[in-house]
Amino acid sequence: MSSELLPVLRERWSPRAFDPAHHLSDQDADVLLEAARWAPSAGNSQPWAFHVARRNTPEWRALTEHLAGSSRPWASQASALVVNLSHVYVEDTDWEFSEFSIYDLGQAVAHMTIQAHSMGLSCRQFRAFDKDAVGRLLEVPPHWDVVTMTAIGRAPSEAERGPRASQRETAIAWPRS
Repeated sequence: MSSELLPVLRERWSPRAFDPAHHLSDQDADVLLEAARWAPSAGNSQPWAFHVARRNTPEWRALTEHLAGSSRPWASQASALVVNLSHVYVEDTDWEFSEFSIYDLGQAVAHMTIQAHSMGLSCRQFRAFDKDAVGRLLEVPPHWDVVTMTAIGRAPSEAERGPRASQRETAIAWPRS
């Protein structure tokens, strides 16, 4: 059945190592953000934003200070760290901007991830960082939320792929017995 999947989906994986010599160009970063922009969203609200920090820039160094020990070794090798933000509330209210904002952000990140793979790049999405510190660093307004980060770069050829769960392991039938 996996042979029927598009190759870009079947071959995509999330590395735990990146080539520290790879540089993400401005053009490549723009293409990745454009792929995210084309993701579907409820009411075409596009309730997401991204903050891109390329390796060895002051922004990137500031972000890496807030990585958890579990993500620091591989995330700090990536060509860029992208902070993924969700528009949660209407400004100056407690009204939800969109009840689907986190779901929609996930679709936008997935589009960016698939586009990256088609360009010979790899992405690893993660949440192992100090979310509050990153929010303060980026001066994120209270009606937005830092949700995750995506490390983007080129995986080294010797990087190991982890096991993928089987379809049976990931499918849940309700009611569950």
